[in-house]
This record gives sequence, C-alpha cells and structure tokens, in this order.
Amino acid sequence: MKASRIELKFKELQKSKGRNGEDITNEIFTEAYCELCTRPEIFFLLVQFSSNKEYLDCKDLMLFAEVEQGMEGVTEEMCAEIVNKYEPSREGKERGYLSIDGFTHYLLSSECHIFDPQQKRVCQDMTQPLSHYYINSSHNASILEDHFWGSSDISSYVRALKMGCRSLELVVWDGPDNEPIIYVGHSVSSQVAFCKVIDVINQYAFEASEYPLILSLVTYCSVRQQKVMAQHMKKILGDKLYLDPPDMEENYLPSPEKLKRKILLKELSDLVSLCKSVQFKDFEVSKRYQKYWEICSYNEVDANRFANEYPEDFVSYNKRFLSRVYPSLMRIDASNINPQDFWKCGCQMVAMNYQTHGLMMDLNIGWFRQNGNCGYVLRPAIMREEVSYFSANAKDSLPGVSAQLLHMKIISGQNLPKPKGSGAKGDVVEPYIYVEIHGIPADCTEQRTKTATQNGDNPIFDETFEFQINLPELAALRFVVLDDDYIGDEFIAQYTIPFECLQPGYRHVPLQSLTGEFLANTTLFVHIAITNRRGGGKANKWGLSVRKGRKAREYTSTRTTGIKVIDEVFRAATQPLREATDLRENVQVTLPTSSSILFNSSNRPLYRSRIDNFTQNDHAS
Repeated sequence: MKASRIELKFKELQKSKGRNGEDITNEIFTEAYCELCTRPEIFFLLVQFSSNKEYLDCKDLMLFAEVEQGMEGVTEEMCAEIVNKYEPSREGKERGYLSIDGFTHYLLSSECHIFDPQQKRVCQDMTQPLSHYYINSSHNASILEDHFWGSSDISSYVRALKMGCRSLELVVWDGPDNEPIIYVGHSVSSQVAFCKVIDVINQYAFEASEYPLILSLVTYCSVRQQKVMAQHMKKILGDKLYLDPPDMEENYLPSPEKLKRKILLKELSDLVSLCKSVQFKDFEVSKRYQKYWEICSYNEVDANRFANEYPEDFVSYNKRFLSRVYPSLMRIDASNINPQDFWKCGCQMVAMNYQTHGLMMDLNIGWFRQNGNCGYVLRPAIMREEVSYFSANAKDSLPGVSAQLLHMKIISGQNLPKPKGSGAKGDVVEPYIYVEIHGIPADCTEQRTKTATQNGDNPIFDETFEFQINLPELAALRFVVLDDDYIGDEFIAQYTIPFECLQPGYRHVPLQSLTGEFLANTTLFVHIAITNRRGGGKANKWGLSVRKGRKAREYTSTRTTGIKVIDEVFRAATQPLREATDLRENVQVTLPTSSSILFNSSNRPLYRSRIDNFTQNDHAS
C-alpha cells in the first residue's frame, strides 16, 4: 500500500474529527486501519457464510471449504488448525473463529492459491515412452540477449536448468589450442570453452529435475575437435552419459522413469544412443523406415507447413518419434515461436529462447509449472493412443473428449504497480484485465474487464466470463494486467497456468513482472468453477457460485420396476432428493443480499463495529 494513500487517510480522519495538526489518537489509528485494510469483497464473502456474523466459526469454515473451495474430507479439527494458523487475535484463537483479518490472511495464503498443490510435485505417469511427453526445451541457451549483439555466458545454462529445462542446444565451433568453443553464428559475442559448459551442465543437470536431459549438439567443428568434445563429455559426465545401444526388439523409446539422471546426446555418432538425428523426408517414408530412436528437427517454417497441410499425419508421427522444432534463422532478434502451434501437433520439443521475455515464454514457463516443474508433461491421451484420431486444427468439440465450461469471475486486484518505466505518470494506474485461453484453435479466445479508474491499490472489477474448453489437457490460461492510462496499453503483470492446474472456488492469483519475477503482495482475486458442457453438474472441480434456476435443474427421476415394494421405496425417496438438490443450489440465494450484508438497519457499515470493538477494548485497558 502506498505511503501517500495512508497519509491521506489519516489527514481525512483528523479533519473530520476536528483534530488537524494534532497527534494521531488510538481511535483515529484504529479507524484508519479498519478502513484501509478491510477488503469489502472479502468482508461480503465472510458475512455470506457466517449468517450475518462478523466472523467464521469452524462450522462456517467447513461449509465454505467444502461447498466453495471443493475440498473433500474437511473436519472441524482441520478448520481449527486453519483458525490457529491464520487468526491474528488471541480472542479469535481461543474462541475458535476467523475474524475478517484472519479470513483475509487465509485467502491470501498458499492454501488458497489458484495453482493446484498436487501439481507442485511429480504427479503424472512417468513410465510411458519418451515420445509421449512434452519436453521443456531451450534454443541457444548461451545467449543472454539477441543473436547478433548478445553475449555468451555460462550463467544462462544454469538459469535454464534451474527453470526445469530438459533439452539444451549447444552450438560448438573450432577453438584455439584444439579446444572447442561455444558461441552463436558469427556474432560478436564472447566465447565460452566447451569443456566449461559441460562442467556446468554436469553440476546442475539434475538440480531441478531428476528426469533425463537431452543435449542437442550443433557441431561446426573439425573431426579432430569433435574427438576432443567426445573426450570431454566422457571424462566430465561419466556414468550420467547414456550409452546403452537401442533395444532392437522395442518399438518405443524408454520412459523418463527408466532414464532418470541420464544425459542423452543428439549428434556425435560415436556417443549417440537414443536420439540419433536424421533428415526428415516425408511421413510415409518415416512410417516405413524410421527407427524409434531417431529424431528429426524442423525449423518453424517447415513445421508450420506440416501442421497446416498434414495435421493428422503430424500428430500420428509424433506418437512414436521425437520431434524438435526450432526458431527460424530470420529471427535475428531472438524472438520466440508460439509453442502451442506445435504442441497441438504433438511435437515434444519446441526450442525457446530463454533470454527473450514475453507472451511466448510466459506460455512455456506456465505450461511446464505442472507435474512438479520437472520438465516433462504427459501429452493428452488423444495424442498418445494408437487408435485415436485427432486433427491439430480442430475448431469444434472433439469426439471422445469431454468439453468443460470454465466459469470465472474477476473480482478484484491488489497492489497493482505502475508499469515499468512510467514514472512521469505519477501514481495513477487505471488497470484492466485480459483473460486469455491458449490451446487448440477451438479453445483460443480472450475476454477483458472494464477499466478500474485511477485505482491500482484495490481495484474492483466484479466481472464474470464463461469459456468452453474442448481439449482441457492442452489448454492454458493467461491473466494479463494492463494500464489504460498509457498510450499502447502498458504491461503491468501476468500469470499463466495450465487449465488442469486450476483450483475451484475463491482464489488469489500471484502476478509476475515482464521478466518473470513474482511481484510482492500483487495479486488478483478470482472465483473459479468448472462444469461439464452438457447437463450442468460437476466435473472433478466445482464451485457453488455457479447455479442454475430451479426450472433448469435436472432432478433425479425414477421409473417403475413392476415390484410394488421397490417402487414405493424409490417413490418415497424422490422428493427428499429433489429437496437436497434445491438446498445445495439455493444455500447462497437464501442468504441476505449484499446491501443488507454490508449495512445494518441504520445504514451503518457493519465493519464499523470492528472500530467500536477496538475502541472499547482500548478504553477497557
């Protein structure tokens, strides 16, 4: 919270009480604290679930956790632990309730993060063939800036590996004194000794992930220096280097689980085992003659042509073989390709320029957050099964795939900073939010909120959107915060998350800067609900705030069996089942409206009683 806002609030309160220029009293301090720190949208939510009380007891918290947050097996003991952990007042802890401050702390905690905590560890099947996974891949990792003026630096390899990268490209040239060197093309960048790079890779290869690392060697060396390269790798990498010959009786590559803590080489024929590089001719030739351990690399132009002209063949090819797509040489500014364009075709490795920030790198980083950020993400089942049929350019729902409806409410923002480099604008920020869906063509769309005028501290948006997700396993969401008070809609922050990692209910979204750093205390407050496309009801995630009108609901119905005793039992059960459905759907509708919740009969804000309580306690002490 900006100091200027706090100072202004104290001045307003002092003036209203005729105390200009005097010391700040306990009463004024307490009132300022309550007005500045009480978030009305959270206070409204608290009173909804507490039946007009100003706190949540354990039973209220259980209802909130189960009904809104989609938690299962919630007990009063678990709720008591939440109270003890997040309630700041001694009285609240002793009496077992969450005040507005405690409830706010809880909603801001990692327990109410939008990202599913189960996905923070490896949670996918890692025993399938290597070709069944997307692999986090880097292009020209030695470059810190653009291709021409950028400098080569060992730290860029460390950064990529720590971010979960599992496929590094090394461009190697002849160097002085018979020592190979790494730099890109004929740039003016500094040179890095090949042996030093291998030493760094050996040190950090498995720090962020224990699953296999693929080194893609682009060699412009003489035969003599290629032998030196091989010697360095054997000596430095040792047992980590995978040299076992391919199993001729197999049809698929080994699994990431089987290749744990192994380094695979692409190129250098004497050392290559599972990733032998071959030239791609066409899909028919590959189907007949390509070996499962052979890999093809495509520049983005060729890969785009295959994706557009042969989408089904490309997907089918990638069920068995590894594909690597790299940026065109025309991208001298080191800009990135859109990885989704090739993930939808099943391409496992889409090489990214890690030094270039922006939308494309946001998608890559966000996508590989899932599965413990281990660098491997299992591809959708429809892209792995031999008998399945899938077109990468599908623009409608997919046969055999259950489409999901994402209901999202953007409620508010917290502590949104000024856009970087906009100091001349003063403190004014006029934020608005874009919600982007990235995936197959049928899913790609975006929606934006209205602009919150001159408010970056606690803007209220309160806007609801609905998206149909036809292939949930390949969809990603990107929240983008922009400033409307700047020519060109200046970027403030963003956050990207796979659809499968969304948690239902009321959640806070942490926001990142343009360069990927998380911004302290900067969040969006949202509500998420996910339902099946047809017939309503719940998917595996849900939220009570998505409700149907009574006429649109689907009730349990019975049909006669011809056995009188059974028919009477089920007939008697029909009405209670309908009543249970109504109760669950209407639990919020029957609560008071927002106006009656926020104000009592004297039109006095309820949170004013917090001030009274503070003041009374102060006088008592």
